Amino acid sequence: MQTEPPMTEPAAAAVAPAGPAAGGGRRPPWWRRRYALVALLVAHALGLMSSLDALMSTRTAPGTVAWMVSLNTFPYVAVPAYWVFGRSRFQGYVIGRREGETLLNQELHDKMSLVHPYAVTLPPGERHVQAIERLAKMPLVGRNQVELLVDGEATFASIFEGIAAARDYVLVQFYIVRDDALGRRLAALLMDKAREGVAVHFLYDEIGSYRLGSRYLEDLVAAGVQVRRFHSTRGSGNRFQLNFRNHRKVVIVDGRYGWVGGLNVGDEYLGRDPRFGPWRDTHLKMEGPATLCLQLSFVEDWHWASGEILALDWTPAVAPDGDVPVLVLPSGPADRFETASLMVQHAIGSARRRLWISSPYFVPDEGVQGALKLAALRGVDVRIVIPERPDNVLTWLAAYAFIGPLLEAGVKVHRYDAGFLHGKVFLVDDVAAAVGTVNLDNRSFRLNFEITAWVMDRAFAAEVERMFRADLERSRLMHPGDVAVLPWWFRVGSRAAYLTAPVL
Repeated sequence: MQTEPPMTEPAAAAVAPAGPAAGGGRRPPWWRRRYALVALLVAHALGLMSSLDALMSTRTAPGTVAWMVSLNTFPYVAVPAYWVFGRSRFQGYVIGRREGETLLNQELHDKMSLVHPYAVTLPPGERHVQAIERLAKMPLVGRNQVELLVDGEATFASIFEGIAAARDYVLVQFYIVRDDALGRRLAALLMDKAREGVAVHFLYDEIGSYRLGSRYLEDLVAAGVQVRRFHSTRGSGNRFQLNFRNHRKVVIVDGRYGWVGGLNVGDEYLGRDPRFGPWRDTHLKMEGPATLCLQLSFVEDWHWASGEILALDWTPAVAPDGDVPVLVLPSGPADRFETASLMVQHAIGSARRRLWISSPYFVPDEGVQGALKLAALRGVDVRIVIPERPDNVLTWLAAYAFIGPLLEAGVKVHRYDAGFLHGKVFLVDDVAAAVGTVNLDNRSFRLNFEITAWVMDRAFAAEVERMFRADLERSRLMHPGDVAVLPWWFRVGSRAAYLTAPVL
């Protein structure tokens, strides 16, 4: 009888069951499976709780649906993303203009009452401004002088001259401050004023100015400048979020002179960055009682950043021969309403003959898109000036997802091609113009702290018109065919980019 030869060691190993050392598809230990199950349940529980928060707090229906679906289907990524980027309300920020028993409210209520004697009542045909007054919770005030500042050289020459002449205090607030030639000029001037005994308060946004080195700030502090950062993570309800930014650019001298507009502090804003080339921007200088409304916005932001209520001069200073009405409209995620979006929609709806808008970022929400179409369909000359060469590819690409229907409705879209266009300006008919920090996108409408100065003056509106016409001469008018000939892959990319509109 034949017997099979004994197996050699390699053969025996081939048929032997795989042991722990070989891996051999053995199931993980029971405790690992249990931990994985617990982690899975915790992730989905957090996703469910976060989706309920999104249901109650997200301001737009598409945003609510998007967050609820992602939070419940893929919570591992969506939950941290929601608590960093998804929220639309800024918790804990106290607005002194609101009714309430806060110390800030009590302090500022009496101060702002000094401005009310200068409130302006417009003729019946122009009383549409009342809606903006109610949004701002501040009146349209007269006895001001204003100056339109075109581009960086004119703007910073005016600001630096004003700071150099300060006697009592200087308030400086910018979204971006860079430690470059322009930034160091500003710092040197502020330090000189502080050494002279002028109270200097410097407020910057911690996200916009994240590259600002500690040496720059330490030098300011050593010279006596009071420095604070607007930190969006302050407060227990804001600990993880990075979505809110203070996008305001404000300078105030002695409560008498104020500057507001689109320019930050950096060499590129003077056209010195070869990547952008000439920088096209707009700022506004004001003198008169309206400056106190600008000052109030700064005091609220400073209070959030430091917990301090600044002791400033609140006596209205009437501008010599000033007769220009100005309304200052702060807006932000602490507001009860979507102030910036409502302001833009109101401006569009109140236009009867002309509405011209300049904005570097053009991704408006559906409400603004609909208002623009209706204005064009009823015969208003609606023109939007946006940059041809953007600094944000997603924003540039997203615009092609909706710009076709706007063109078909009669909205004229001009692409500025003589540099980078960064000004945020509105011109309504021949009676009103606005200069500020609000872009036509979701970030400005719902996530950023912004500020706009509305000027109700025909002479100023005519000056803004001349500025617009100079920009239009350097712009390319788009046509519906420009969108129709785009390849399919570009259209798909633009629609995908448009999905990121809530955080653009």
